[in-house]
Amino acid sequence: MYQALRTSLLSSARCWDADSERSYQVLFDKLDTNKDGKVDVGELRAGLKAMGIFRHGAAQKIVSSGDQNKDGSLDFNEFTKYLKEHEMKLLLTFKSLDRNNDGRIDATEIQQALAELGIDVSREGALKILQSMDIDGTMMVDWNEFREHFLLYPAFNLEEIIRYWKHSLVLDIGESLSIPDEFTEEEKRSDEWWKQLVAGAVAGAVSRTGTAPLDRLKVFMQVHSSKTNKINLTVGFRQMIVEGGLTSLWRGNGINVLKIAPETAIKFMAYEQYKKLLTSEGKKIETHKRFMAGSMAGATAQTAIYPMEVLKTRLTLRKTGQYAGMFDCAKKILRKEGVIAFYKGYIPNLIGIIPYAGIDLAVYETLKSAWLSHHAKDSANPGVLVLLGCGTISSTCGQLASYPLALVRTRMQAQASLDVSDQPSMSSLLRTIVAKDGFFGLYRGILPNFMKVIPAVSISYVVYEYMKTGLGISK
Repeated sequence: MYQALRTSLLSSARCWDADSERSYQVLFDKLDTNKDGKVDVGELRAGLKAMGIFRHGAAQKIVSSGDQNKDGSLDFNEFTKYLKEHEMKLLLTFKSLDRNNDGRIDATEIQQALAELGIDVSREGALKILQSMDIDGTMMVDWNEFREHFLLYPAFNLEEIIRYWKHSLVLDIGESLSIPDEFTEEEKRSDEWWKQLVAGAVAGAVSRTGTAPLDRLKVFMQVHSSKTNKINLTVGFRQMIVEGGLTSLWRGNGINVLKIAPETAIKFMAYEQYKKLLTSEGKKIETHKRFMAGSMAGATAQTAIYPMEVLKTRLTLRKTGQYAGMFDCAKKILRKEGVIAFYKGYIPNLIGIIPYAGIDLAVYETLKSAWLSHHAKDSANPGVLVLLGCGTISSTCGQLASYPLALVRTRMQAQASLDVSDQPSMSSLLRTIVAKDGFFGLYRGILPNFMKVIPAVSISYVVYEYMKTGLGISK
């Protein structure tokens, strides 16, 4: 349906000449629905929607790029100038894709181009992508078809075009074990990368604060709940509020937010270094090497900030008056238990990175491929809801796989606050939990953990979008 609307709206695209303004006039007149001689964001958004282009902010970006007199709309001269400049950039992209210089792009050329960007796609997947641009049914895309498909996309180079499927939505669910985002060389040379990291950090801080009561309940249930001491949602919240008041639901949130910045920075820098070690100079990183680099970067970041993880658990479980603050907590742990206490639970935490990051990446890639297989014929853009859905499902699956290790880690971190004289190992603690509470004892607290996923993802996305606008991030 979208393809038919696109072809109808851009019916003259196949015979356009870059120097001819008549074809631009036809398109301009169709977009200018109120016939005031200008195309504003609303009119352009409606036109893009008719062509199946749903990317958030696309209409605003086009108008902002071409609006020379800053009146919030495009007159015909501004519209024409924007399209001519955009076509020139698209032509360079087309030529870079057309490896054999025959004037057409085939599935093999798409596979090669994506492989260079570190994206492995099957022959069938490449054909699906090709089909989304192919008008005449030849399963090859010439310049006119390529131009028609991307003319009103703000993206103009290959890396921007395929960025729809970058795992770049910041879905902060409180478990920072996922593989870091990719940044292009252009982004690294500009100030885009640090702006995105800042936007992500702020989104994570707001998201964690909004879902802190559920996070505290999860930790509370992980440590205190058992067959003999059953704690459900209502009982858990009631116990915490009775003991410390309503504000006690946010205990441990301060340091949980504080550790976002160093963890993000260390993970990003370590990831870049591991990628360089695992790939030859000038080559794009392959998926399995990206997983290895991401896992090692996660391990490096976790090693550096792990004492903060222990402090977070202790502060989350503290009773009223037990600690004056995070520094008082750190001082008391150091004095009573020694430096080694700051790395309790480190081994299960480190092991948990592999299943979490691996399953998160594998499920995301599977969902992405499934979407492309069934829907790429209409549009290459999956849309916000699909991306949010894929990210949420993949993160949830990653959590399911690593949750028993996370529970053991939390119990080991909290051992001193439970007044247990002996310090069991990871394996003995696993055996004890299974013996006393059965297999499902390893999943104590998973209900509040799942309950916080959707609000956490929603808050992260909304705040991230606002931060991108505020920081002037273009994509």
